[in-house]
Amino acid sequence: MIRHSLLLPILFFLLPCLLLRSTQACTGRSSKQSKGPRQSTPLQFRQRVPNVSENTLGASGPPEGRIRSDDPNFDELLPQNNNADILYKDEEGTGADRRMSKRCKDKLNSLAISVMNQWPGVQLRVTEAWDEDGLHMEDSLHYEGRAVDITTSDKDRSKYGMLARLAVEAGFDWVHFESKTWIHCSVKSDSSEAAKSGGCFPSDSRVVLQNGMTRTMADLQVGEKVAVIDRFSGHITFSDVITFLDRKPSKDTLYYVIQTDRAGYTLTLTPQHVVFASDTNSSFSSHSRAMFASDVHTGQYLYTTVHDHDREAKLQPARVTGVSKVTKTGAYAPLTYHGTLLVNGVAASNYAVLDVDWVSHAVFAPVRWWHSIKQYTMGPVENDLSTSGQVHWYPSFMYKITKPFVGRWYHSDVIDV
Repeated sequence: MIRHSLLLPILFFLLPCLLLRSTQACTGRSSKQSKGPRQSTPLQFRQRVPNVSENTLGASGPPEGRIRSDDPNFDELLPQNNNADILYKDEEGTGADRRMSKRCKDKLNSLAISVMNQWPGVQLRVTEAWDEDGLHMEDSLHYEGRAVDITTSDKDRSKYGMLARLAVEAGFDWVHFESKTWIHCSVKSDSSEAAKSGGCFPSDSRVVLQNGMTRTMADLQVGEKVAVIDRFSGHITFSDVITFLDRKPSKDTLYYVIQTDRAGYTLTLTPQHVVFASDTNSSFSSHSRAMFASDVHTGQYLYTTVHDHDREAKLQPARVTGVSKVTKTGAYAPLTYHGTLLVNGVAASNYAVLDVDWVSHAVFAPVRWWHSIKQYTMGPVENDLSTSGQVHWYPSFMYKITKPFVGRWYHSDVIDV
């Protein structure tokens, strides 16, 4: 295992690349169109994002039980948020409005910065957080410190639509312009697997081995050669599975199911995972771009495998006909030398969280180098991910190091590890 101290020179080399929003890779091929400045649109009164019920998996999820002040681990479950950049109404006089879950605290602190940047001299104001008095409906997430009601410090109602938009961008799992006098925001449980999903595929997803056989994610082993995509030429080739970034056989995970107009070519993956798509019916090498699974919509194109007259496999665009959500057991994230994979015959990246695929591939170069060195000096390399359901240490370490620099470009459900 590489010592963390040896990674520092690598980090200093890679962080400037991470901070660039240029779309041009070192080879000269554009792997993603530039997003440019974010154009924020205020929410309308009564609008909610996402437009589903608050207690569904696609939003903040179901309640897990009221937290009371006499719980033995109360301070750990609901720490105080003492951010000086946030005003608290604290009408109870007990500090209850400062009590919130860790995830809620993180999102609120991020929103406080956005508010000050949007309106200099104005602060974020919390009118309600944890409810200790039983003033809300029985299933309210306020009882768990997972919900906050917010305004701006100047109580200017003309700002509230934009405040709601900023809350969405800060990563709250559900935002509702509920009242003309406040915005309601909530988050997934800190213990929720949905809140901690990285980039994975379910256990029944299939890959193709070099010998032509197929293998499920649950049965795939380190060292096996699987069909992958050369991200620049679009050619199909084979690459070693060098490790698993995540492998949790019993993990219940929220997945996006992307259906195409080619029978049997359906891709199921977590919303933060990156897939190659296009807005037009065009070749992979000329118009494909990396994007989050949660951003793919009907009418776009994914890239699926076909065989020409010589039986050579190649990629062909397939139109997306529908996107749905499902919860399935098992979560697997293999890493190949190429950083890509054909899953159920559809081209996907190995990476998640950041939708600039070539940057993610560069960041994982030390893992590939280290694996090559071990393979050359020690022979076949076994997987270095424990079977206890842990995320691989390297992405965990990199997320913590890079999040302060590029966290605002991460998927809104970025993994907290």
